[in-house]
Amino acid sequence: MKITIEGASEEFTEKVLTLAAQQGANLTISTVETGWTVERAERYLRSLPSGARTFARLVVVDGDGRAEAETLRVAVGKLNGPTVALSRAIPRGVREGWWPEGTPAPIEKVDDPDHPSWQKAEAYVMSRDLVPVFRAAFARLAHAQQTARAAGLHPGGAGKTSMSWAPDPSMLKGYNLVDLDGGSLPADDDQDEEDQQP
Repeated sequence: MKITIEGASEEFTEKVLTLAAQQGANLTISTVETGWTVERAERYLRSLPSGARTFARLVVVDGDGRAEAETLRVAVGKLNGPTVALSRAIPRGVREGWWPEGTPAPIEKVDDPDHPSWQKAEAYVMSRDLVPVFRAAFARLAHAQQTARAAGLHPGGAGKTSMSWAPDPSMLKGYNLVDLDGGSLPADDDQDEEDQQP
């Protein structure tokens, strides 16, 4: 018999195992933590395009967990692009194994209560307990940017990196590359296929 318990405390899991042992059952219990950690938050932020990452920074860092929709529109323009990117990041992370199924979206929309039928956003919020986690993730991204700049790598524009040298592709196999804004660079799977052909 196998039982999977998602989001259970250690105390609860221990009680279930004790009860099963009393009944002579042999159980395997796997607990899956669906909450956000700094590592997961950093991976989430790295997976976002620069506009959505700016959107998240305005909510988390500048807004301390809340940003008015109008403020966000002024900063990033139309909100549909960043909000779609934010919502797609969650299922993509589940598919990639970055976090388990059931991990909640960190940023949520607050609808305008005066116009509920319009579904126009009034603000975007993050729960208070997640703000320090995502602040720490943003700090890690900033540190990575500073380290890259200290190594002589400088941003070549939004989401781009320019370098004065290009590494041999064989040096990069097995590494997850990131741009200076903290986003992932696409894997070059075609290069691997070409290398294998005679």
